[in-house]
Amino acid sequence: MSDVERAVAEVVTLTSELIAIDTTNVGERTGVGTEQAAAEYVAAKLSEVGYDVTYVESGARGRGNVVARLAGADPSRGALLVHGHLDVVPADPAQWSVHPFSGEVKDGYVWGRGAVDMKDMLAMTLAVAREFKRSDTVPPRDLIFAFLSDEEAGGFVGARWLVEHRPELFEGATEAISEVGGFSISVGDDARAYLVETAEKGIMWLRLKVEGTAGHGSMVQTDNPVAKLAAAVTRLSEHRFPIELHPAVREFLTGVGELSGVPFDESDPEAAVARLGGLSRLVGATLRDTANLTMFNAGYKANVVPSDATAQVDVRLLPGHQDGFPDVLDKILGPDVQWEADTLPPVETTFDGALVDAMARSIDAEDPGARLLPYMLSGGTDAKSFSQLGIRGFGFAPLKLPADLDFTALFHGVDERVPIEALEFGTRVLHRFLLDS
Repeated sequence: MSDVERAVAEVVTLTSELIAIDTTNVGERTGVGTEQAAAEYVAAKLSEVGYDVTYVESGARGRGNVVARLAGADPSRGALLVHGHLDVVPADPAQWSVHPFSGEVKDGYVWGRGAVDMKDMLAMTLAVAREFKRSDTVPPRDLIFAFLSDEEAGGFVGARWLVEHRPELFEGATEAISEVGGFSISVGDDARAYLVETAEKGIMWLRLKVEGTAGHGSMVQTDNPVAKLAAAVTRLSEHRFPIELHPAVREFLTGVGELSGVPFDESDPEAAVARLGGLSRLVGATLRDTANLTMFNAGYKANVVPSDATAQVDVRLLPGHQDGFPDVLDKILGPDVQWEADTLPPVETTFDGALVDAMARSIDAEDPGARLLPYMLSGGTDAKSFSQLGIRGFGFAPLKLPADLDFTALFHGVDERVPIEALEFGTRVLHRFLLDS
């Protein structure tokens, strides 16, 4: 059995076992985290084959992180960081056809919360890292493998904490790869493209508050904070921000047009997005800024008008829009609404260079004739934190997917699952890529 096939042979088991470790992140920054057991699992798997592993609990007890470095042939070259997150979003077992933390393997898939976000990539990375060490493989440059906590809540006590408090762990890293890229889409009858994330929107998690006059619900009330806040968030939710084509979005839609034979008309990008099927949910959100109400809290009794009301809104901004957005927000919400926000920056890079060329070669070797296309992610990843160290980040977690699989719906969705063949394909591509990067 070849080196790469040994990695392929264990990737399904690694994925299943990682899923079976419940690392649900409910967004609490204090208290005990859930990632410790998974971090210890990864540390043990790496130590078993000879890695010198650094285990760090970041910010709060139980927020485990694991970092290991494999020395490359040319120490003068910048290191490549391969990072992924251990935490997952919550899942209600009553809604699933399998238990979300079973890691069940059936019908050609590995099932469970984190199967695509992102314990599949963690398992592929772990399988390849283990095989490199077992076979005494020396990559062309240093490789830094990082398994991180808290990404699903912004990485404030995960990657961001490590960047601020333990930057030496990533010393020399100039480029990075991680999640939500490298997956295939089928275009037309016989064309396939693999999407590489080169940009992602900025984040503002808004906390809104309106104060008013408390009183009896049976009386006339002219200073009702619940009504005022409801009106304000309705205005924000209904506001349509203008379309702006980012270079990554333009290049993606142009490439899809070339592959499909339906040229991209820049005067009507929404029509081009509508032809993308399930992928339109993701790509459509990168045409403009977005603001979605996610939480609303007010009152404690049916006959009492409360003295305040609060809400939370998830805002995603195109690169370059964060500085001017507060003025836009104030105009939409009106003078009665107080707000504060947690912010994470947008990230963007160009779709060129030796690393992109290595991605193309590794994909072509396993899927000849396929094309790579850049795209912008509407969500966010730990690339936001690592960009603060000047690390150029890409989303490249390679998966060759069935044409009929609505892949983007699986992220944070019910019955999340990853095809076994896609895991095996991705492991071969990742192995080849890391030896060519």
